[in-house]
Amino acid sequence: MKKLSLVLIGMGRIGRIHLNNILRQFPSVEIAGVADRDYSAEKFAQEYGAIPFSREAEELIAQPGVDAVLICTPTSSHAAMIRLALKHGKHIFCEKPVDLSLETTKELVDQVKAAGIKMMLGFNRRFDPDFLHARRQLTDGRIGEVQIVKITSRDPGLPPIDYIKNSGGLFMDMVIHDFDMARYLMGKEVREVYAQGRVLVDPKVGEAGDIDTALTTLIFEDDSYAVIDNSREAIYGYDQRLEIFGNKGMLQVENNLHNKSIIYDQTGIHHAQPLDFFMDRYAASYLNEMKFFIDALHNDQPIPVSGQDGLEAVLIATAAKWSVEKKRPVSIAEVKAIL
Repeated sequence: MKKLSLVLIGMGRIGRIHLNNILRQFPSVEIAGVADRDYSAEKFAQEYGAIPFSREAEELIAQPGVDAVLICTPTSSHAAMIRLALKHGKHIFCEKPVDLSLETTKELVDQVKAAGIKMMLGFNRRFDPDFLHARRQLTDGRIGEVQIVKITSRDPGLPPIDYIKNSGGLFMDMVIHDFDMARYLMGKEVREVYAQGRVLVDPKVGEAGDIDTALTTLIFEDDSYAVIDNSREAIYGYDQRLEIFGNKGMLQVENNLHNKSIIYDQTGIHHAQPLDFFMDRYAASYLNEMKFFIDALHNDQPIPVSGQDGLEAVLIATAAKWSVEKKRPVSIAEVKAIL
């Protein structure tokens, strides 16, 4: 099998996760280069040896032997990186979302389709082993017709305010993962969104123009529901739970804990807290999603999370933001009308 040649752009937390996974787990892949404007070339050489490093992404992307580009940069640069990959005819893996602008997202998704380029979006939670198992149970009909999905997603602590100012807002930055999961589990499209948002964790979040707590109801095309609750701060850890209710039963996915020991004593029953943050909780999912992407390129198979999936998630996030602003439900058709 011919080795795939990949270029990785962005050496932040996610970029390092993907780079280390590829180097350790995928002998069928070679890294043709890594680019980051802010990372030290000397530090990179010390950490990764002879892998080519550049501050300029295009000089690496333009190499004729490169098959695909992994875009792990901040969201504000995704569009520019996707355009470079399109310019040079490379397949694309891009962290979510494609762009904070709905119009730009649709433009790029359409261009990727027209060019025949494979583009996968980094909705890694689809590839978490527990969520994959839940999805298989649903498709096997284990709990019948799904009527309600309940998703809880709460971060262990507030990110820096400077990050929040440039994040695109709670719905686009954080809850977009849950919007994608709801579509993925239901296997249906969202018709209407009703969201409420508050500043309950830190007033500085409101001063930055965002919210830190939200409750969102999605109504699907067949009138079934998903209910999603989010907070930027859960003092007990990274709270990631799922409940799926159907006409033949119910399925739950509980938190992953630091350990499975349970202590029973006269003060009560005690177990460990949930894992600390996404790098630990979703470590397996990052590895799995990259395997799916690499397999799709090796075998010329369809991408499991397409640009269209990314567009649908941005449509829902936009509807949720509008719903909070307008204090009413917002239909997906109303959002699409601006395109």
